[in-house]
Amino acid sequence: MSILVFIEHKDCVLNKTSLEAITAAQSIGKDLGLKVTAVIPCDKDCDLVQEIAGYDLEKVIVAKNEKLGTYTPDAYADAWEQVIKATNPQYVVMAHTYQVRDFAPKVAARLGREVVGDCIRYTAESGKLVLTRRIFLGKLDADVTLGGDAPYFVTFQSGAFRGDNAEKGTAAVETMDVNVGDVRMTPEAPFQEAKASVDLTKSEIIVAIGRGIKSQENIAIAEQLAEALGADIAASRPICDSEWLPIDRQIGSSGQTVAPKLYIALGISGAIQHIVGMKNSGTIVAINKDAEAPIFDIADYGIVGDLFEAVPVLTEEIKKAKG
Repeated sequence: MSILVFIEHKDCVLNKTSLEAITAAQSIGKDLGLKVTAVIPCDKDCDLVQEIAGYDLEKVIVAKNEKLGTYTPDAYADAWEQVIKATNPQYVVMAHTYQVRDFAPKVAARLGREVVGDCIRYTAESGKLVLTRRIFLGKLDADVTLGGDAPYFVTFQSGAFRGDNAEKGTAAVETMDVNVGDVRMTPEAPFQEAKASVDLTKSEIIVAIGRGIKSQENIAIAEQLAEALGADIAASRPICDSEWLPIDRQIGSSGQTVAPKLYIALGISGAIQHIVGMKNSGTIVAINKDAEAPIFDIADYGIVGDLFEAVPVLTEEIKKAKG
C-alpha cells in the first residue's frame, strides 16, 4: 500500500503548496510504514517532473493526456480515478487549494469515499490517522477518524506543513497514459482582480495592517517597512472594506490564507476571522498599543506601543542592519 500525493501546477509551474503536501505525505508514510508516490497530471513533457523526482519518493507518475494541459474538473477526475484504481493507495494526500476543493470530492464520490478537508495536523494511533480540523472559524478543533475502506482522501491547510521540510532524494519516473472522456466546460483565463494582484500565499514575508493605521495616508509607514524587508503588504478586512487596499490583499476567513516565514501585524487586534488566515505563519510579530489585544496570544514577539513610533524605528534599524 502507498500514499499518492497530488502535484498541482499551471503550465508546468509548480504550486508550492504541493511541496507542503509532499512533506505531509512523507511524514504520514514514516508513521504508517507506507511509500509515497507523487502524481502530476500533464499533457506534455515537463521539467517539473524532474524537479519533483528530486524528492524522497518511491516514484513520480506522470498522468498524461492532451486534455490535461489546462485544468478542468472533468479531465482531472477521469485521470485521478484511473491512477487510483491502477495503484490502489491507502491515502490520497493533497494541499487544500481551490483546485483541489473543486475536483477531489468528485473523485472521492466516484469511488464511494469522502474527503477530510482542510486539516491542520494529524496523529497516528494504532496504524490509523486521527486528523484535526478547525471548525466554527477556528474557535474549536475537531479530531476526525477515518472509517470504511481505503483510499482515504485528506487535504491539509496551507501552512500546516512546511514545504522546505520536504526531504530530498531520488525517485523513479513513470508515465501513465490515461483516458479522458468528454470535458463539458471550456475554461477561461483565470480571473484577476487587477493587473498588479498578488498571490500572498507565495509570500515569504508579509507586513499586514489593521484599523490601528488610522488613515489611508499612513499606509506609507507600513510600505516603508515592507520595502526594507522585501515584504508584501496585506491587510485585515476593515482596510479592504474601506478600499484603502485592494481586496486581493485581504487576509482572513473571507480573504487569503497565508503561511509566510515572517508575518508582521501592525495595528491588528486579532479577531478570529483574521487569525484563521495567518496563524500558521512561521514567526509572528505584533505591534499594538492595546496590551490585551488577542493578536498577542499567538504572536512570537510583541511590542505594546504606538505603531507610529515603533515602525519608523524598526524600519531604520533594518536598513542599518542591511548596510
